[in-house]
Amino acid sequence: MKTKISLLAILPILSGLLPLTAATDTPEEKGLAIATEADKRDTGFKDSSSELIMILRNRHGQESIRDMRNKTLEVDNDGDKTIIIFNKPRDVKGTAFLSFTHKSGQDDQWLYLPALKRVKRISSNNKSGPFMGSEFAYEDIASQEVEKYTYKYLRDEEYEGHACFVIERYPVDKKSGYTRQVVWFDKAEYRVQKVDYYDRKNDLRKTLTSKNYQQYLNQYWRPDEMHMVNHQTGKSTTLIWNNYKFRNGFTKRDFDKNSLKRAR
Repeated sequence: MKTKISLLAILPILSGLLPLTAATDTPEEKGLAIATEADKRDTGFKDSSSELIMILRNRHGQESIRDMRNKTLEVDNDGDKTIIIFNKPRDVKGTAFLSFTHKSGQDDQWLYLPALKRVKRISSNNKSGPFMGSEFAYEDIASQEVEKYTYKYLRDEEYEGHACFVIERYPVDKKSGYTRQVVWFDKAEYRVQKVDYYDRKNDLRKTLTSKNYQQYLNQYWRPDEMHMVNHQTGKSTTLIWNNYKFRNGFTKRDFDKNSLKRAR
């Protein structure tokens, strides 16, 4: 990134509309700067817990509902640790998913299946597979670290009443299920409003939209609803989040493999 910034570049920065990028930045530099600013604004929450409802819809609109809870821990100089526990229905009760996201290299992910009473490691070859039958892949569930992609700024565009930056990001991991993702960040708060996912054939596969953002601790924004639609199958999954709590005092012990077996 350039250290000398012209007055013309500083003016939009002061208005809060642009990250620290000079007018001469390349689309790749500007895309990275936008992603970095978004990540910076969401750093420092330490940990969080929440409850969520997962609604699965098939191509005919028939629904099945799952009740879950989630815990997340920030890790210094690495990605987040996350555990998701299923409460209902009975056939998935006690199932627990643990993810260690890393800034570089393969993520570590495990799934505890109470019927088998064992912890199953998710292979990196399966990261593009569906998470518990949903339209979210295992790699979608992991925290989206800046280092996991390269970037390119595409354009400015309005989406759902929000002035947005539109950037393209390309997974570094060769085992990703995507060739690229197009992301809409609103200029006001750098919140992800929409993501288009393109498969290995570079065809549009899925679209994620996030709605009804709420602010916590006067800084951190979380959507109340996330909707993922699969354009190729007609299926969709909605996540409805509630009861967010931050800075619960979680430690790494709350996110080890043994914690999966303790989950109820």
